[in-house]
Amino acid sequence: MSVSSENDQATSHRIAALLREEILSGQYPPGARIRQEDIAEQFGASRSPVREALRMLHADGLVNLVAHTGAWIAELSLTECEEMYQIRERIEPLLLRMSIPQLSPQQIFQLEAIIAKLEKNKDVEVFLKLDREFHLLTYAGANTALLNEMVQRLWNTTQHYRRAYTKLLAGEGFTPAHYEHHLLLSAIKKADLEDAERILYGHIRRTRLELSQHPDVFKRQNQ
Repeated sequence: MSVSSENDQATSHRIAALLREEILSGQYPPGARIRQEDIAEQFGASRSPVREALRMLHADGLVNLVAHTGAWIAELSLTECEEMYQIRERIEPLLLRMSIPQLSPQQIFQLEAIIAKLEKNKDVEVFLKLDREFHLLTYAGANTALLNEMVQRLWNTTQHYRRAYTKLLAGEGFTPAHYEHHLLLSAIKKADLEDAERILYGHIRRTRLELSQHPDVFKRQNQ
């Protein structure tokens, strides 16, 4: 590989990492167009590494690419979001079951620390970040490439709607989520796989059902 190719590859990864963080933090709304020329100017890069970065984000489930048209931040209809959550309800408990026996005492200690931070927090964006960190850490023991990748992609694609749901929860102080996190951690500590799967299923399902009662969330997102 030439020095130029290596530099382009490094630039692509840098652009993808920064854009990923901006998208997940809500700086780009669903359906927003990403113009390659703007990104290239922002990062002082040529179009080639920008195109590659957008392909990476497409693989992550964050960006939709349309041939000869451009790139847009992924957006979902209510029906699509419900379907993705039903998929999550079924595959994430399986991933958790595969993970729990391999979780280390240090990882369980980290889960406790994240819960403590969540309970002290009242900010939506901080909650989203810590909640994501908590759940993905519960899956960290699973020795699987396919399922873990699928779950992370689903998390990415539904991120904007998790944000909308979290804003609905904020009025309650995130109390239901805190309660379920404690239940889940207790099952993990006891290595009770059936109970952990049941709790996680209900945790994800509650989000889906709540979102289904607020179709206005999707109208706003799609405007």
